[in-house]
Amino acid sequence: MSWDIESFRQKLEDQHEFPGTYKFKFIVPHEKRDEIVEVLPLGDIKYRDSSNKKYVSVTAEAEMETSQAVLDVYIEANKIEGCIAL
Repeated sequence: MSWDIESFRQKLEDQHEFPGTYKFKFIVPHEKRDEIVEVLPLGDIKYRDSSNKKYVSVTAEAEMETSQAVLDVYIEANKIEGCIAL
């Protein structure tokens, strides 16, 4: 994995109160839309296609119990080819 999980965990805990609402944002190739939705927690999910319909941005807001629950989503999303976390 190309990012420092512990550093990210610390930032999450410093900047968010858990349990609480967390907003996830990803950009994926359009054909990977269903894959990213599968790793997101249940909640409000919004989509926005790129102008050429090659990519889709996915924004999801959900109640998360812990910083580890948020990390688990990012870890799974990182396995999706072409996924960019914002």
